[in-house]
Amino acid sequence: MLVSRGLSMAFGRTYFDGLMEEDMKVVTLGLVGVGRIGVMHAKNISALNEALSQDGYQVHLKLTDVAEEHARSVAADSGAEFFGSVEELIASGVDGLVIATGTATHPDLIRAGVDAGIPVFCEKPVAVNVAESLPVLDYIREKAGVVQIGHQRRFDAGYLEAKRSYEAGELGWIHSVRAVTCDMTPPPVQFLATSGGLFRDCSVHDFDILRWLTGKEIVEVYAKGSNNGDPAIGEVGDVDTALALVTFDDGTVGTVSASRYNGAGHDVRLELQGSERSVLVGMDQQMALRSAEPGVEFPTGASHTTFAERFDQAYRSEMAAFVELVLGQRKNPCTPEDAVAASKVADAAQESLEKGAPVKVAP
Repeated sequence: MLVSRGLSMAFGRTYFDGLMEEDMKVVTLGLVGVGRIGVMHAKNISALNEALSQDGYQVHLKLTDVAEEHARSVAADSGAEFFGSVEELIASGVDGLVIATGTATHPDLIRAGVDAGIPVFCEKPVAVNVAESLPVLDYIREKAGVVQIGHQRRFDAGYLEAKRSYEAGELGWIHSVRAVTCDMTPPPVQFLATSGGLFRDCSVHDFDILRWLTGKEIVEVYAKGSNNGDPAIGEVGDVDTALALVTFDDGTVGTVSASRYNGAGHDVRLELQGSERSVLVGMDQQMALRSAEPGVEFPTGASHTTFAERFDQAYRSEMAAFVELVLGQRKNPCTPEDAVAASKVADAAQESLEKGAPVKVAP
């Protein structure tokens, strides 16, 4: 498997001595959507070639976007081939489809990839809400489709180590969990008007990682929120800061907090406190915190400003994993069912926020 040889952790390998380009097996990926996330995926896919070359493969990228001029520019920069539509791109022949478009387009594009009989990678979520996601899950199952959903934190080194430590029993039993996701600055209000709320577009990553890491289901959520920043955020029905008290199926409790206004930097952390040991994901030289204790200089590095910087390597590893999925060399690392389960928690959190009362998570 490619990941066992280091593909998912590093791109900086040298070309395999003596392997000629004409001997390479080509993996062709189609990318739909080249906004901020799509451009990042295009660069990461192109960068895979150096690592893949030692395994006898190379990646050819094809892409499309309704913003044709921009898409052509991205194609030129990443050495990709541009197509005028999704239909043309798929018909040209691709081994896998990467979807990085707006959420509302995800269901139809997932179905298109499944109908073409190719593995699909789709940024989260599956659809704009759980109700619209369920028919998509049924369609994928009926067609025996393979769809990986983009929850990149599953590939972050810190989260992976925390999961290993927990599963090895090094922490003992978990008594408290604290997850934090804070953006340095809020996205455009136009985005927030259609995002579904802070829990659905931001904290859903925490809900997913908590399920994945602990193997436990979140069964109840009690949420509160505030809006002390731009009044326009409240006017579109969102909050700029929120906190959710979550209860797991074994009674363990935790908190999930999020904010749009963390001027210190992009702050993503997860604290697991156990009966034997505790670990903290995100405690490095670039964490967006400073100690108030005299003489303590840690951390000394500049804080991350965006999620793209914070999870740069995770996004690279995630796309490498999708190539392995296309090649049949690994199991699906994040199924649509996983993504919908996290979205159910986010829905419950949003409902709790609106009702001001605890809400049970739909089974």
